[in-house]
Amino acid sequence: MNASSPNYETARQIQAVLVLHFIEGLKQSEIAARFNLSTSKVNRLIAQGRKMGMVKIDIESRFQHLIDYENRLIASTCLTGAVITPTASGNPDTTLQQVGRAAANLLLETVRDGDVIAITGGKAVSAVINNLLPDTLRDVTVVPLTGGVQGKYFTDVNHLATKMAERLGGKAMLVHAPLFAETRGQRDMILEIGPVKDVFDLARRADVALLGVGSMEPAGSSYYDLNPVPEADRKMLVGVGVAAELMAHLIRDNGEVADYPLNNRLVALNPNDLAGCGRTIGVASGQEKARPIRAALNGGYLDALVMDEETALTVLNNEKRSDNVA
Repeated sequence: MNASSPNYETARQIQAVLVLHFIEGLKQSEIAARFNLSTSKVNRLIAQGRKMGMVKIDIESRFQHLIDYENRLIASTCLTGAVITPTASGNPDTTLQQVGRAAANLLLETVRDGDVIAITGGKAVSAVINNLLPDTLRDVTVVPLTGGVQGKYFTDVNHLATKMAERLGGKAMLVHAPLFAETRGQRDMILEIGPVKDVFDLARRADVALLGVGSMEPAGSSYYDLNPVPEADRKMLVGVGVAAELMAHLIRDNGEVADYPLNNRLVALNPNDLAGCGRTIGVASGQEKARPIRAALNGGYLDALVMDEETALTVLNNEKRSDNVA
């Protein structure tokens, strides 16, 4: 036996202490009382057992495959963080709420007192806000990344900013301007109005940006709620490679902002402005979001991404096919 190894009696005592502590869940003080030892002696025996390699922790989870997908996504893209939730088969609303809860938890882990949070509108962002349940309130400021659209609650970014601020215990600064100006010149004039400019300047350097990734598929797109587009224009946009909507801007498969007239009338930050934010978190649910997600990743707009399993698998499979073609 190695001179540094304990004798049989000591090794047996160490094993008994380890079993009681790690398997039966007894506190060190309870073990000390059972064996008539001091608590410090029990602590030393546990430390000695660890040093000898007698403690091996094996954590098993039925969700390990989701963590593996997250790691693959991070390894193959520009992302530094990813969260993938189970997909509720045949129930997109339940899936969206699960994604919203996961994104809400990620947001709560990320924000600190004094932070500025910039957000878009959209169903996914609305789901995040609905699932915000902070243990402690945070002194944050919530600002929109775009102008507002009256109508459905999830398209009204001012409403969502106010609701998020209330949930977190912070304050909201709003953009009292429409999302779409009538002309490019009018858009430029609105962006120079003091209160609007101040909010967007704050959004450009937000500590955290939270945004939905929009689809161009009519069934899953909030873009057509924001701005009804004729069927002919929809087909034209898809035909010229428009893949996604981000901050109300249409973007191509390669991530570039599309040369589309409505983009020039937007009262909103440009997706390229996200580079000034501390961390940008994208949220998406549904397989129709796979192509938009790829476009957003190609543009390098996201630091972290929260989505469901089926969507993640589609994104990963598309990434693998792209690598094979290359």
